[in-house]
Amino acid sequence: MKENVSSGGVRISKYSTARTVLFMDRKDALKELYPEAAFDNCSLSESAFIIVDMQKADAHEDYGFLRKAREAGAGDSVAYYLNRIKTTLIPNIARLLALFRTTPAEVIYLKIESLTQDGRDRSLEHKRIGVHAPKGSPEAEILEEIAPEGDEIVISKTASGAFNCTNLDYVLRNLGIRTLIVCGVLTNECVESLVRDGADRSYQVIVLEDCCAAISEETHRNALQAMGATYAQIMTSRELEEAAEAMR
Repeated sequence: MKENVSSGGVRISKYSTARTVLFMDRKDALKELYPEAAFDNCSLSESAFIIVDMQKADAHEDYGFLRKAREAGAGDSVAYYLNRIKTTLIPNIARLLALFRTTPAEVIYLKIESLTQDGRDRSLEHKRIGVHAPKGSPEAEILEEIAPEGDEIVISKTASGAFNCTNLDYVLRNLGIRTLIVCGVLTNECVESLVRDGADRSYQVIVLEDCCAAISEETHRNALQAMGATYAQIMTSRELEEAAEAMR
C-alpha cells in the first residue's frame, strides 16, 4: 500500500484493502482502465485531516434530521446510519484525532452553520431541503466525543460543497496543504462534494471508508465506488494509521 521515497515523504500506492473488499463484486470497465492510484511524497506537514459535518445537526439523534425522522415515526429508516456513527465513526475518528494531534498535520472541521439566525444566507439547496443550523446553536456544535481542541480550525458552511461556499481552498493553500484525509457525513453528499472538488483543485485526496457514513450501506458503498480511483484513494482508518506512522 505504501513505500518510502528518498525525499522523506511517503508514496501511497496501490488500491487499499478497503477498496478491494468493497468493490470486488462491482465492475466498472472504465475505472479498470485507469492507472493505479499513487500519491507521491505525502507528508504529515502537508496533510490535513478534515472532519465533515460531525455535528449535532447531522450526527446526533436528538437534533436535526435524525430527530425529525424519529418524530415522524421513521426512525427505522435512519437506524443503520445512527448505529454506524455511534459504533464506527466516533471511535475511529477519535482514535485518529489522538494520532494526528501528535503530528504536524492540520486538523480541520467543517460544519453546517448559517451566518444568521433565520438562515437567509443559506444556499438555495439548503433552504429547499430545510437544512439549517443557526449561528451559535446546539445544532452547529461538533459532537462532544470528537470536539475541536486548542486552535484547531473550524469552518462553517451553508451548502454541501465546502470549496464552493467557504474560504477552505484559501486556508489550505496558506497552510501549504497538498493531501486531504477526509472523513464524516454523509458519504454521498457533503463528503463526496468535498472530495470531487478537492481533486479538481489538484489536492491528493484520501477517503477513510470506516470513518464515513450514509443513510444506507448501499448508498455508502456506491459513493465510495464513484470516488475511488477517479477522485480519491479509499483506505481504512487502520491503513491510514500505518501510512501516517511511515510519514513521521
